[in-house]
Amino acid sequence: MLSLEHITLEFGERTLFRDISATIGPRDRIGLVGSNGSGKTTLLRIISGFSQGEEGSINKAHYVTVGYLQQETIALHGKTLYEEAETAFEDIISAQQKLSEAQDSLAGLDPKSDEYTEILEVCGELQHKLEDLDAYRMRSKIERILNGLGFSQKDLYRLTEEFSGGWQMRIAMAKLLLQEPNLLLLDEPTNHLDLESLQWLEEYLRQYNGAIILVSHDRAFLDNLTARTFALSAGRFEEYAGNYSFYEKERLVRRELLLSQQRNQQEQIKHTREFIDRFRYKATKARQVQSRVKMLEKMEIVEVEKEEEELRFRFPNPVMSGRVVMDLQEIHKSYDSLQVFSNLDFKVERGDRIAVVGVNGAGKSTLVRIISGEESFEKGERIIGHNVLLSYFGQDQADELDLTKDILQTVEEFASNETRTQLRTLLGSFLFHGDDVFKHVSVLSGGEKSRLALARMLLRPANFLIMDEPTNHLDMRSKKVLQNALEEYEGTFLIVSHDRAFLEPVINKVLELSPGSMRLYLGTMSDYFTKKKQESTILQDAYNIKQAESLKSAAHTARQEEQERKRAREKEIRALKKQLETVEAEIGLCEQKKTEIETLLADPELYKRGDEAKTVSADYKSIRKQLEDAYWRWGNISEQLEKIQL
Repeated sequence: MLSLEHITLEFGERTLFRDISATIGPRDRIGLVGSNGSGKTTLLRIISGFSQGEEGSINKAHYVTVGYLQQETIALHGKTLYEEAETAFEDIISAQQKLSEAQDSLAGLDPKSDEYTEILEVCGELQHKLEDLDAYRMRSKIERILNGLGFSQKDLYRLTEEFSGGWQMRIAMAKLLLQEPNLLLLDEPTNHLDLESLQWLEEYLRQYNGAIILVSHDRAFLDNLTARTFALSAGRFEEYAGNYSFYEKERLVRRELLLSQQRNQQEQIKHTREFIDRFRYKATKARQVQSRVKMLEKMEIVEVEKEEEELRFRFPNPVMSGRVVMDLQEIHKSYDSLQVFSNLDFKVERGDRIAVVGVNGAGKSTLVRIISGEESFEKGERIIGHNVLLSYFGQDQADELDLTKDILQTVEEFASNETRTQLRTLLGSFLFHGDDVFKHVSVLSGGEKSRLALARMLLRPANFLIMDEPTNHLDMRSKKVLQNALEEYEGTFLIVSHDRAFLEPVINKVLELSPGSMRLYLGTMSDYFTKKKQESTILQDAYNIKQAESLKSAAHTARQEEQERKRAREKEIRALKKQLETVEAEIGLCEQKKTEIETLLADPELYKRGDEAKTVSADYKSIRKQLEDAYWRWGNISEQLEKIQL
């Protein structure tokens, strides 16, 4: 479907990547991995056509469409959310507009004219095109994608400029998913998603009818979705036939194999050089010496990439706090007319390692800001426990760094008794070496700013850590080291995060927030998901039982109603039969009387008695009319009876 042919890109003396060649199939699920700065985003931009390599080419079939979700999204404005999402269907919108214009034109034309006939044909073609484009399901598609990504029904009519940066990214993602390109390039799509939206996206991408290349620092997301891995490191590109966990194991196996090849080659080179040095000036060995010299010149040296330096740190050992670390009592918090918390009670105890999860808008960041003291509230009490030393890492902590200062100045502001040497040692453990410490914050990447903010946090020893999305800009290795540091940490902490793999080994409680409520679950993330699944099963079972009872009740009611109808029908049948019997008896009497009168009328003597003859004739007419009416009533009753008995 699409292939990369010998892609090379260099910046000055630095080679970002060299001679990358790979093929992407129609249903591939590929994870693109590498440390921050290894070129993942640049490679995605080259594949999408936004950038070009210095050498090489991207070859794709003419029918292949490529969609690219960038990390940094453009702020959208001027349209409602629904109207913005609708722009993903340019073909449909264009056809609908043309159809509307054509229909308007018909109103002013003579139906018998040739022009009217031509425009009518155009309308027919446009309607067929809209049917082919599945235009009549457009709205349901838009609503399904937007709802899956966390937007509510009332959000559809809000202007896009009302949404924050994280929601703007979701809008961009929704438009991309609605376009359904053959190849999806997703650069950190999970950064601004809550756990519920992330799970929806994971399931949606699993069913996606196209290829996907995914850059993500969410290990669980990568493992659950990908079946191939492209790895970038120090200019090298390697392919692995498995997900991220497979890549990690296979990378070590390949490295060991390469090291073994390098050792064997170096041993061979050593022996070859010893032979050359020993027999260089011996005429009888000249041919063999020259052969070995040429062999060394042609030999392709096995090079083993130096392992990338890892972040190494641990939190300072904290002093022990009291048993209750933080106690929130009857907290009321609102933003204008929006009430976030009402009568909120929550207690954090020593040793708690709490993950805060929930949908966006449930109040996760507000809660941790209240706990940290960064956010005020209208009513209630925030009680800090005995001997509690609190340290807070906010979601926007990296963005709040002073861009005019350099790295060293940034940490010096927070230092107390540390010497400059100690500060530089600390920065070195966060990969800021040598003259790097004099770089201005303004030139740092998102990941570097996050590392700097974490380093600054370490300068304040604390026994209660509060962290809001600390892993958003950290690569896999940096996240692993932070994870290890939290595992070794002896204090109490509370973390807002949607990264399941990161949270799994470090927490012992999960606090789930939803609008207007909160629940605390004991255990790890796996325990939390198991309990949620059990709850869901219980709720589903209860619903099924209720539905079964409802159906049973409905069936019982239906039986009762059927019995009532049957009784009513039988009663009506009896009544009609009785009426029929009465009419039949009446017909019998009428027929008998008619026969008697006909006998009288057949007697010639009757007509000699004028008055009597007139009376008999009148009686005959009356009985015939009475008999005719009786037969009509008999037919009507019989017809009713027949209908009821069907």
